[in-house]
Amino acid sequence: MPMTRLNRTPDIDRAGDNIAYNVFKQKKKLTIMINMRNIALTFLGCFTILAACSNSDDAEKPVVPVPTGDVAIYTTTSSLTRDLTRDAVNFSPKDNLAPTTITLNPAEQYQTMDGFGAAITGSTCYNLLLMKPADRHAFLTETFSDKDGFGFSYIRISIGCSDFSLSEYTCCDTKGIENFALQSEEKDYILPILKEILAINPSIKVIAAPWTCPKWMKVKSLTDRTPLDSWTNGQLNPDYYQDYATYFVKWIQAFKAEGIDIYAVTPQNEPLNRGNSASLYMEWEEQRDFVKTALGPQMKAAGLSTKIYAFDHNYNYDNIESQKNYPGKIYEDAAASQYLAGAAYHNYGGNREELLNIHQAYPEKELLFTETSIGTWNSGRDLSKRLMEDMEEVALGTINNWCKGVIVWNLMLDNDRGPNREGGCQTCYGAVDINNSDYKTIIRNSHYYIIAHLSSVVKPGAVRIATTGYTDNGITCSAFENTDGTYAFVLINNNEKSKKITVSDGQRHFAYDVPGKSVTSYRWAKSK
Repeated sequence: MPMTRLNRTPDIDRAGDNIAYNVFKQKKKLTIMINMRNIALTFLGCFTILAACSNSDDAEKPVVPVPTGDVAIYTTTSSLTRDLTRDAVNFSPKDNLAPTTITLNPAEQYQTMDGFGAAITGSTCYNLLLMKPADRHAFLTETFSDKDGFGFSYIRISIGCSDFSLSEYTCCDTKGIENFALQSEEKDYILPILKEILAINPSIKVIAAPWTCPKWMKVKSLTDRTPLDSWTNGQLNPDYYQDYATYFVKWIQAFKAEGIDIYAVTPQNEPLNRGNSASLYMEWEEQRDFVKTALGPQMKAAGLSTKIYAFDHNYNYDNIESQKNYPGKIYEDAAASQYLAGAAYHNYGGNREELLNIHQAYPEKELLFTETSIGTWNSGRDLSKRLMEDMEEVALGTINNWCKGVIVWNLMLDNDRGPNREGGCQTCYGAVDINNSDYKTIIRNSHYYIIAHLSSVVKPGAVRIATTGYTDNGITCSAFENTDGTYAFVLINNNEKSKKITVSDGQRHFAYDVPGKSVTSYRWAKSK
């Protein structure tokens, strides 16, 4: 996270719901109520959506039939005149002479997609668990179900605490790796929510990263190996490389014992950020040596299939000259590279073109985008500004530069941007914000929309494919071939006026009036 951190923690009871935290005075009442219920829709034998509709009195409104046709469409405008609105069109029986035709080219293929999602932090779980069970289940179904919702398919969690945990802790705060154990925040918050999500979508991928190692493993620097008793800053003492690798293995195994498979890990969240409320500074040489001599061999010896991704930080390497090309420098060491699936990036500094640079230099390695935030500093609740920018920068911008997955930060915070610690981000918004006066009223922010527009039509295992034809300023798109015999297509119209865009898969075509300042997502069956 790109904020200055303090190293203070309020008094928090993690074991129950009576968690004390300071929140800002509620400034306004949120007015959008959600009371979700399932609407059956058959699309290609598998495609249904949950409709959310209620008024302030929770009285039921008539169910609006979901449009049917050859092509299923979701549309969101930055003004919310359309709000993930379902539409459908049929293929045209006429010859296609439209000059605004974009044609899919499945013969030219790029990366295979892993999925799209958000972080399930301690703060997110706290808010979710204060919802009524039925309301929470409805929200999680709408979000994660591939059958009855938008099909979010990737989750990021922390190993130990993060800057949006309810306190600062690791799973081995007493010196000695034999003292490893999951803590109350995992047991009472993270695991129950993950289990509820996995019951809805068993195919969810989970990626995890530590914000800090146990404090007893820290030193002030590698030249001055004085122990550092601080959650913030410090470096991993090489004497504890093996213990720390064991910590990862034990943590992955502990989650497995709870029914949670960990798909991937990174050795350190934001390794060049010394100022996070929980943090550990880890230069590329350190990460190389830790992965090569300890983490990789121990995970292999334990028979774990969990992937390891390097780096997990900004495009610009925090402008530290010696750290530029951080993952590439590790890849150049074959003994370390063998354990790395690829690298993960955040967008708090630099340009997404770095993704393409890394891909071109190391095409055999994968790329993930694992964190971005919205907040007071970037008009995070102003959808008229954020929807287009985040779709361009975060969603299609990373995908079109070879990322296999896209993950945003907190899935849910409350309307006072909490719960948060003084040492964490005080100015962040969630992908959704929930009203802490009722823990029912929800407003979606841009990050929810951009992930929903991807996950609703682009499924895990899809291959990104090329497009040819019409181009224009303000038009950005990406096309995919799903494993179930469908095509997916996502398009941004960042122009003020609508555009009638024709989409062709080479055999059939359809036209759609794309509203100005909107995102549209399409899915249809390939011809047999």
